[in-house]
Amino acid sequence: MSSSRRSTSVVPALLTMVAIVLLWTCTGDRSVGPDSQPLRLAAATTGTSSGQVLVGAGDIARCDRTNDEATAAIIDTIPGAVFTAGDNTLGTSSAPPDFNNCYNPSWGQFKARTRPAVGHMEGWSPGYATYVQYFGAAAGAAGQFYYSYDLANWHVVVLNTNISMAVGSTQEQWLKADLAAHPSQCTIGIWHLPLFSSTSGNGLPIVNTSVKPLWDDLYAAGATIVINAHYEVYERFAPQRSNGTADPQLGIRQFTVGTGGIGTNAFNGGTAANSEVHNTGTPGVLKLTLGATGYTWQFIHIAGLTFSDSGAGSCH
Repeated sequence: MSSSRRSTSVVPALLTMVAIVLLWTCTGDRSVGPDSQPLRLAAATTGTSSGQVLVGAGDIARCDRTNDEATAAIIDTIPGAVFTAGDNTLGTSSAPPDFNNCYNPSWGQFKARTRPAVGHMEGWSPGYATYVQYFGAAAGAAGQFYYSYDLANWHVVVLNTNISMAVGSTQEQWLKADLAAHPSQCTIGIWHLPLFSSTSGNGLPIVNTSVKPLWDDLYAAGATIVINAHYEVYERFAPQRSNGTADPQLGIRQFTVGTGGIGTNAFNGGTAANSEVHNTGTPGVLKLTLGATGYTWQFIHIAGLTFSDSGAGSCH
């Protein structure tokens, strides 16, 4: 892999002040968790309903290809918050992930409005050093990398699938406490490794059971959406429980969006239960428009390709 990128009355005044305070209170973003920082974001409008936009993907950047520039070009046209779902830039045992030269020239332009999640490739830098140095406090406390924040009335929890997720683990107990402290009607979980996938290391459907405790806590709290990556595909599931049974009323909808640009994986046969749509070979981003009681989604492909996906859902 190349090491560099291609490169004047009192009353009116008081009323104005009150209006400003009320506006900030209703639309401001609150961040919760170690070393978290507030993120000020503009709302966006889709159709006739307005809501907060959250857009992004995982498995994003590498120095020797240009699909991350192509996905960045999409985000450049979309205001709002940016998420990443891990494997933010390519890394190996012999070439630690280079955020400055590989990620920064493309998705780095959105750094001020990005809330990242950590993936397994970041671990190829001892102590996740390049990830921590690049994102700073926005990545959460070093060694933990889990935190939460609010977008309008939505609560977003960012978790770390590289450390223990077992029942009773430090992260799982933190998640329970965070959800109890933020009883939002609309909740999203974002992390790297999916619970469900129609592809895996051998191209066949898989259930990553280590992730199940996170789903159990989110389901118990009435969470609406989970976003993952790891597998370099796009896949959308119907709302379901952590045991894989469908639950149209209270289930969590999982999106796998490993389409930021690093590469592609294959579907070699067999589809996971409740998988509604899956596609490979189409870099792109997932755009969520978050309303007061529901959301819309849109998968937006890079120029020159055709696959897309869109729809709407409700909070619980």
